[in-house]
Amino acid sequence: MKLAEIAQKLGCRLEGPPEIDIRGVAGIEHAEAGQITFLANRRYFPLLKTTRASAILIEEGIALDREASMPALAALRSSNPYLAFAHALELFYQQPRYAPGIHPTAIIAKSAKIGEGAHVGPYCYIDEDVEIGRNATLHSFVTIYRGAKIGDNFFAHAHAVVREFCRIGNRVILQNGVVIGGDGLGFAKQKDGTWYKMTQSGPAVLEDDVEVQANACVDRATVGETRIGRGTKLDDLVLIGHASQVGANTMLCGQVGLAGSTKVGSNCILAGQVGTAGHLTVGDGAVITAQSGVPNDVPPRSLYSGYPAVENREWLKTMAALNRLPELQKRVRELESQLDLLKPR
Repeated sequence: MKLAEIAQKLGCRLEGPPEIDIRGVAGIEHAEAGQITFLANRRYFPLLKTTRASAILIEEGIALDREASMPALAALRSSNPYLAFAHALELFYQQPRYAPGIHPTAIIAKSAKIGEGAHVGPYCYIDEDVEIGRNATLHSFVTIYRGAKIGDNFFAHAHAVVREFCRIGNRVILQNGVVIGGDGLGFAKQKDGTWYKMTQSGPAVLEDDVEVQANACVDRATVGETRIGRGTKLDDLVLIGHASQVGANTMLCGQVGLAGSTKVGSNCILAGQVGTAGHLTVGDGAVITAQSGVPNDVPPRSLYSGYPAVENREWLKTMAALNRLPELQKRVRELESQLDLLKPR
């Protein structure tokens, strides 16, 4: 594909020869001649000098500083190079499409309703009173429990599970091994010290355009519901505890864990391995950095870090002081020695 055509399709301003042939896309470190790459993180600025890509998606105003021995690098200027790169990927990689039809090994209850255009793959199981909208794809070994309601353009990869009476909106994607609506951790202590299992009666609800990535779990509620807001993305191995609520367009990165009845607002980012205590609120637009532990409410539009999580600037000051502890300890010992010399004998 000619570079000029790519620029037109991506809505970018082209700097460089329009007739360059582009055969694919790659990251800036691994790109070769005939490929297009992108730069969206200042950490990778030094690689501008050495990348072998033929073209790069880059913001306005950033100079293409090249080593003299490297070939010229064409630029496609964009206000959002990473988003433009996402669209460029679609120009060169077509995901597999699955023809409508039901595999002979699939088991579908007579009362189940499946919209037109559905692909139901090998060894899938769809229980009684399930409703699935149009153009669904159930890859293989997908299980939909009784009474689940699912919207249009649903895609479930192999071994995904949707439990009883859960509700899923349109254009939802479940990656491999996802469990929606598994029992929450609901147990009552008995006099003899054993745990009594509480019925988990409340469904998990996923609104439109949610994606849940591999081996993540959204637990059902003891009462009420667990809800994931429109457009929210859950990364691999994320756990949403029972009766938690997550707002719209929030991103929960790998191994985030929300204890039961946590409320996370809209447009939040919880980085990898963030854990929250239950019954707390994270306000809209908050960002919590990786491996933070959250025991209390987090204000809207704040940046929190550490354990226990505090405002990021406070955490940075604490870490700076912690790094000086050996020096401070040495100084204290010196002062103690000087005081000992001043004591009367």
